[in-house]
Amino acid sequence: MRVLVIGNGGREHALAWKLAQGQRVTQVFVAPGNGGTLRDERLKNLPISNPHELADWAEANKIALTVVGPEAPLAAGVVDIFRGRGLRIFGPTKGAAQLESSKAFAKDFMARHGIPTARYEVFSEADAAHAYVDAQGAPIVIKADGLAAGKGVVVAMTLDEAHAAIDMILRDNTLGVSHNVDGARVVIEQFLQGEEASFIVISDGMNVQALATSQDHKRLLDGDEGPNTGGMGAYSPAPVVTPNVHAKAMHEIIGPTIAGMAKDGIPFTGFLYAGLMIDAEGRPYTIEFNARLGDPETQPILMRLKSDLFELLYAATDGRLMEQELQWDRRAALGVVLAAHGYPMNPRKGDVISGLPADQDDAMVFHAGTAANAQGQLVTSGGRVLCATALGESVRVAQTRAYELLEGIHFDGLQLRRDIGHRAVTRK
Repeated sequence: MRVLVIGNGGREHALAWKLAQGQRVTQVFVAPGNGGTLRDERLKNLPISNPHELADWAEANKIALTVVGPEAPLAAGVVDIFRGRGLRIFGPTKGAAQLESSKAFAKDFMARHGIPTARYEVFSEADAAHAYVDAQGAPIVIKADGLAAGKGVVVAMTLDEAHAAIDMILRDNTLGVSHNVDGARVVIEQFLQGEEASFIVISDGMNVQALATSQDHKRLLDGDEGPNTGGMGAYSPAPVVTPNVHAKAMHEIIGPTIAGMAKDGIPFTGFLYAGLMIDAEGRPYTIEFNARLGDPETQPILMRLKSDLFELLYAATDGRLMEQELQWDRRAALGVVLAAHGYPMNPRKGDVISGLPADQDDAMVFHAGTAANAQGQLVTSGGRVLCATALGESVRVAQTRAYELLEGIHFDGLQLRRDIGHRAVTRK
């Protein structure tokens, strides 16, 4: 079986790495891939990004399964294109991917189907948005309606921050948002208190299986300070997701979402990511949906997965998800992101990377923003560059191993947090 992974980030490197371990898998192609997938002899980079050209290539090369990593191709309808050609692909359609590509669509969907989330309003006019913020007060959450590579959310602790965020999205677009057909819009939400967790499931359109729980760290700096990012590290499992919280999330959020999408005529197949805020009483609320695996949550989650990922996703494309059993390594996993100079707003590219350790079964440096330069050197090519990920008997041990793994890595301007996993390590 030949497999194609679409994407070029750390999530896609981890997906390709795990799929290549499948018993029936003979070759994994990654389109377009990165410096890490280029260096792995089991993987082959494919310099194609256009969805129609990818479908042509998959058909000509008899690809048994295509797996879509990032949100942009999903929002562009790559799954619809492949399915229209009779090709097997795992991921949601363009219509179903609106759960991520439009915050307004997701909020309206949740309101319609009674899924717990924060109060909200949607605005396309800046003056009206400013007036609403003044009336509500701070803290308050400002979200861009379109895709923004994980940087379209501002948790404004003051009114000045809220007003600045509105102008960034509606007037200046300094966040680089890909606006939807309705133009620039903001979703303004009630600020929720609690602890965040990532709750990711696999769906075949009707049935779901939950992946191992995880928690990522969105802020750039130690102590959860600084600007929001796409994620500076993650670990699995997340102790905040107790069995009771897990049951509530499945019953009150995941189940109604899958049923609601089917009822609305846009069944959801693929990875569904619910970003949860868990309050002091253990009640989960939906902060956001993603129509794909999280990054960097994918790296520790897939390091813990013992099941054959290819067989799991292949069965899901046939509506046979429940025939598969998910098995997990009992150990914890933790990943630390190494980011480029200037990340998240203006990451610098082209810095030479050195000191990468050898790959191990239980300790891997997954590549995200890396490429080979003209001299064949590995260089930075994006905001989040690498994710050092390791297994350990506890989160604390996994934390220690991950930081030891990255100790020798160097590139100019390297940024990282030194406290990934701190909530689990200090939890009483």
